[in-house]
Amino acid sequence: MSMSHLRLGRPQESFENLMKSIEERLRSVKHKIMVVSGKGGVGKSFITSSLALATAIKGRSVGVLDADIHGPSIPKILGINKPLVYADEQGIYPAIGPLNMKVISVQFFLPEEDTPIIWRGPLKGRLIGEFLSKVVWGPLDYLYIDLPPGTGDEALSVAQYIKGISGAVIITIPSDLSRVVVKKAIRFCKELKIPILGIIENMSGFTCPKCGTTYELFGSGAGVRIANEVEVPYLGSIPLDPRISECNDNGEPFVIKYPDTQATKAIKEIIEKIIKTLEVH
Repeated sequence: MSMSHLRLGRPQESFENLMKSIEERLRSVKHKIMVVSGKGGVGKSFITSSLALATAIKGRSVGVLDADIHGPSIPKILGINKPLVYADEQGIYPAIGPLNMKVISVQFFLPEEDTPIIWRGPLKGRLIGEFLSKVVWGPLDYLYIDLPPGTGDEALSVAQYIKGISGAVIITIPSDLSRVVVKKAIRFCKELKIPILGIIENMSGFTCPKCGTTYELFGSGAGVRIANEVEVPYLGSIPLDPRISECNDNGEPFVIKYPDTQATKAIKEIIEKIIKTLEVH
């Protein structure tokens, strides 16, 4: 499929009809989770992919919506290089990724890997509406939505289009530099009445594999401090591991290739908390 298969250039259906279509498409999706960050460079797409994979490992059916229009990286991280994405009268069928996960991304519709999306806000909102209203997800236990950094068009579109979002996961790094922008992301969720499942601190320390010394390269404890200040749950810390970058570059899911690392164990512990929160409550 290509961008021409989407309806962005055709007359837009009424907002009421669009909302009805989205509600119908997502009716069989139990839990819808936004993954949000206040700033870029915190490893948000890696976290989204890893949370989704860890959830699938737990035996749940999982989908991932890559809502980062300008910088879609979910397909690369998951190793989906030649996706089978097609459409018929029922809608658009997502690609199938590792562990039978269903994945949709604008990257699948671009003619070349490096083709840029040069759009203003309204078109981005329409594309997200198109994905939400036309993708045939089928029954899912969890749908993870990977958002670009900040609180702009994409995040607002998702928040407005999806009624009954289960919650948001906020990604930060240990540095106090991200403290203010993370608080903005948290306030964004609170003002839109989106439940906050908790904060994850990524890149939290590096333990030397030779000497065992832990180095806090980006500072320490910012995630916990933010969680305490704004009174939201703290889900956990994910340590730095140079193999994460290697896996992302090679399209090899880290939590599958390195299941016994501290980073993977931390991700699985976070998923246990999320599942407990959503499925028990």
